[in-house]
Amino acid sequence: MAQPDFRELGSSGLQRTSGFVIDDFIDDLKGKRGVRTYREMQDNDPVIGAMLYAIERLILAIEWGVEPYTDGKNADVKKKDQDAADFLEECMHDMSESWQSMLTQILSFLPYGFAFCEIVYKKRVGPEESTGRTRSRHTDKKIGWRKIALRAQETLWEWDFDEDGSIRGFWQHDPSVPKGLVYIPIEKGLLFRTANPRNNPEGRSVLRNAYRPWKFKKTIEEIEAVGIERDLAGLPVAYVPPSMLSSNATGAEIAARNAMQDLIRNIKRNQNEGVLFPLAYDEQGRELYRLTLLSSGGTRQFNTDQIVARYDQRIAMTVLADFILLGHEKVGSFALGASKIDLFTSAIQQIAESIADIFNSHAIPRLFKLNGMKTDRLPKVKCGEITHVDLAVLGDFISKMAAAGVMQPDLELDNHLRGLANLPKKSEEEGGMMPMGMGMPPQGAPAPEAPAAPQPDLFQQLSGGSTAEANGATTADAKE
Repeated sequence: MAQPDFRELGSSGLQRTSGFVIDDFIDDLKGKRGVRTYREMQDNDPVIGAMLYAIERLILAIEWGVEPYTDGKNADVKKKDQDAADFLEECMHDMSESWQSMLTQILSFLPYGFAFCEIVYKKRVGPEESTGRTRSRHTDKKIGWRKIALRAQETLWEWDFDEDGSIRGFWQHDPSVPKGLVYIPIEKGLLFRTANPRNNPEGRSVLRNAYRPWKFKKTIEEIEAVGIERDLAGLPVAYVPPSMLSSNATGAEIAARNAMQDLIRNIKRNQNEGVLFPLAYDEQGRELYRLTLLSSGGTRQFNTDQIVARYDQRIAMTVLADFILLGHEKVGSFALGASKIDLFTSAIQQIAESIADIFNSHAIPRLFKLNGMKTDRLPKVKCGEITHVDLAVLGDFISKMAAAGVMQPDLELDNHLRGLANLPKKSEEEGGMMPMGMGMPPQGAPAPEAPAAPQPDLFQQLSGGSTAEANGATTADAKE
């Protein structure tokens, strides 16, 4: 029997030269030029800034926690698994910067496509350590995370690839070190990416599809600003003797011509406006030099407001955030906006889960291995859900379900609903109380009869079925 060939024969097709990725077909989006372009986009464009801010705030608002290991067959958590989960949660909140601050740095992978973070460890020797490098709330001398620090995208020098195209490390250009270059192996880092096209370590920026409309919009706004300035100041025109424009002009005439060209280019309407111009005549008494300002001929053919608004909409569409323009455009319904927000939050939820996956796949196994702990029953970092609940719709649904006898109140359900409404949860001592509107009659009203057993057409009753009998029964229940 032939032995299998474990070699990797093909490649991902990523275009790179040595450690530099050159996969994008637009030069302005390659390497360091791409980093500078994406920074300009996020720092200068208000629509892009609003999109990224909304994504960041939503992810920071998520509740992050730790989920102990369970074998799936038995839902009960064993003590050793709970102890491991407690240790992981301690490490999350025992870093030199908060978990939220660390997430803010990680989220820089959204505009740039990637974020390489170095894991810095420490030994937990207590809070009295003066250097700060090992300062900890705990004194068990275990190894924990000191910080998970971003290595800025601008400092990337090159990637270290192996023969199969996998990533071995990150070369950072750091002017503060003697040789200027620092090598960080992938085992000591975490690489966050929005996507993984062709195993590209630089990922794919969420602003990639927004580049073209942003480029056109930027050009139009610059032309518009120049046009407004020229309309206010007038178009400067200088008349000079023909000899100054001929190819036989003397040195003095060329110098005078250049000075007048600089003059008309720099005419602006501001507090320093004013022109010093020669007054000279020829033998016939005609002016040799003259400067005039031509006024605008009226409105322009194109409405730049509509053009810029179109590009703003396309930019927002690239990350499903065009709902932020609904109020500005004076169009769009509330229902349409709600649907788009739901789609947007679903995408943000996936981004948060991808961050948790990197920790669960790489950071947590390394941490437990360094401490000599078993890695076959590891806890997981768990991100909560982005809740966007219409309480009126939810309340109507619960009322119908309770009236049909399908949903019965209990403490777990009550606390879940209270959490959706940002209300305080009940304690176990109050667990016997029934939630309002779920079977509790008003004060002084007779107790309701026990609900009838569900009928085969119960789904039609709850969903507003087409039969007259189902509609009638639902209406009667509502009236009672």
